[in-house]
Amino acid sequence: MSISRWWTETTAALGDHLPLPLATLLLVLATALTATAWYTFPAWLPRRLPRLHRRRRTEGTARKPETPPVTVASPPSAGPVGTEVMADRLAAEGRYDEAVRERLRGMLHQLTDRRVVQVRPGMTVAEVVTEAGAHHPPAEPPLSAAAAIFSEVWYAQRPATAEHDHRMRDHAGRLGDLLAAAPPAKDDDR
Repeated sequence: MSISRWWTETTAALGDHLPLPLATLLLVLATALTATAWYTFPAWLPRRLPRLHRRRRTEGTARKPETPPVTVASPPSAGPVGTEVMADRLAAEGRYDEAVRERLRGMLHQLTDRRVVQVRPGMTVAEVVTEAGAHHPPAEPPLSAAAAIFSEVWYAQRPATAEHDHRMRDHAGRLGDLLAAAPPAKDDDR
């Protein structure tokens, strides 16, 4: 039996039991309900789905001790030393993307602690480099190189490698040396 013949026989059998306008209306309503459910998919699901009950353990099986969750995020006021330690820990775990970000955060902490730059919410990395170059020109080369690595990893979404982390560590060290050699900026200098 061909598909066209099956379709003709099926619609004829349906037409014997339902009038064609009513069948069309039901088909349109079913399509509209399906489309609405598809469009609003997450909203109509319950927030918490029922869980299946686990089987109870038999007395012969040993239970694993539960380990407390490990917190990875650094406190907001960790400063350059805290971000450096966090970056080293992330790099040791192979999480180089996050290590690059933490090293840049440490560099920004160094710049704000030495009052070279006042970082404001919403500032881009390029704005920080420009402002740092204007107030302390020797700091611009390592900072712009670090910003280029950060932009490549975070904005271009290229995976970071150990080489990226090593270069960021070198740039952060060079920036720290340059800032330590210069006297701290005074508030009225800017």
